[in-house]
Amino acid sequence: MSVEVLDGATIISFVEDEDAFSVSVRDLFANLDKDKDGLLSYAEMMKELQSLRVFETHFGIDDKPDPDELAKLYKSLFLKFDHDSNGSVDLEEFKAETKQMMLAMANGIGVLPIQMALEEDSILRKAVEKETTKFGA
Repeated sequence: MSVEVLDGATIISFVEDEDAFSVSVRDLFANLDKDKDGLLSYAEMMKELQSLRVFETHFGIDDKPDPDELAKLYKSLFLKFDHDSNGSVDLEEFKAETKQMMLAMANGIGVLPIQMALEEDSILRKAVEKETTKFGA
């Protein structure tokens, strides 16, 4: 994990670079696809979401959300990715929804740079690396 500085433009630039974005999404998808069937099941996606503990913390402090509400939230997230409602998420669905999430983050962050702790292999970290490379060249 590292602390990086980024803004909305960093994310937008990365998403608009079709090659770099596609490679990163494909790598993440392959990492999540534990059974290597080319599809993400609910269990595969939920394992990743649960490991992030986004909904189990409040400003970094452990929180005890209602398990039923948490299950509903995870299911609704999965359904957001499962565009054709067939019970699994293919690479194109995953890429499309990841793109929408990234653009929403960029919009929320805006033009002022922020510091963010990023996992080494995260898509946001790859966006920062791409921008750093661009300015370092």
